[in-house]
Amino acid sequence: MADTTRKAARPVPPAAPAGPKRAAPASRRTRFSRRLTPWLFLIAPLALLLTFTYAPIANMVAYSFTDWDGVSPELTYTGTENYTELLTRSELFEVFFVSGYYLAASAVQIVAALYFATILSFNVRFRSFFKGVLFFPYLINGVAIGFVFLYFFQDGGTLDSVLGLLGVETDHAWLGTPFSANTSLAGVSVWRYTGLNFVLFLGAIQSIPGELYEAAEIDGASRWHQFRHIIAPGIKPVLSLSVILSVSGSLSVFEIPYIMTGGATGTETFVIQTVKLAFQFNKTGLASAAAVVLLLIVLAVTWVQRRIVPDEKVDLV
Repeated sequence: MADTTRKAARPVPPAAPAGPKRAAPASRRTRFSRRLTPWLFLIAPLALLLTFTYAPIANMVAYSFTDWDGVSPELTYTGTENYTELLTRSELFEVFFVSGYYLAASAVQIVAALYFATILSFNVRFRSFFKGVLFFPYLINGVAIGFVFLYFFQDGGTLDSVLGLLGVETDHAWLGTPFSANTSLAGVSVWRYTGLNFVLFLGAIQSIPGELYEAAEIDGASRWHQFRHIIAPGIKPVLSLSVILSVSGSLSVFEIPYIMTGGATGTETFVIQTVKLAFQFNKTGLASAAAVVLLLIVLAVTWVQRRIVPDEKVDLV
């Protein structure tokens, strides 16, 4: 009887292992939000860029075809008359010769910045201190620099006092002749902007893998050979950028000569001349045309530089 009432227990089959779950396809709303999110972050910078850069440029181009004096609410369309006047008056472009002084100064500051960046990229004493000393002038306001060096170069000023302590007597007016004035102002630009190029070069040098320096030292390479075969090729893109910034900056120098001399003694630059046309002679239309011409010149010079020295991928390994 027990045999008839006892039920045979059936073995329970093991549960099948659960396979990987397929992710549910993203909904249309999710895909739309993912595409929209980057643009939401770009709204503020794009609005600022359009408001304070492209809108003023568009207004400047529009004003360049008028005879607006900057005050009157009435604008008279004059076509290309302002551009014709610019191209037929050679004295308006003679001020570009002053940019040659700043172009030479740019070459000096690039060489100096590259030298200091190379030296301070190695393990030297007081490296952080010298980095701060070199970069500090770039942090000072340009107007303050202009006033400081105005007293530095004046007759009997700081420079004459220092030369007197060294036994050098001079009654030279440093800002009295076109050559000495432009040379002095270009020297001020070297002092101010060397720190910017120094930081760019130092960052590029430090991005080079340290294993390359170690391998070069094992092979007996000197500092010069390390610079020639490792550092120089590695910083080529940054060096090209520094040249572009230096040339465009040389063509558009403004604050230092404007503060120190006001464009007198043959130190007037194209930008100072443009500002005088707009605010001293009330020829805003002509000044706008000059600004457009300067913009085109800078873009053309930049394009030529990029064609001569194109960006190339640097592979040192």
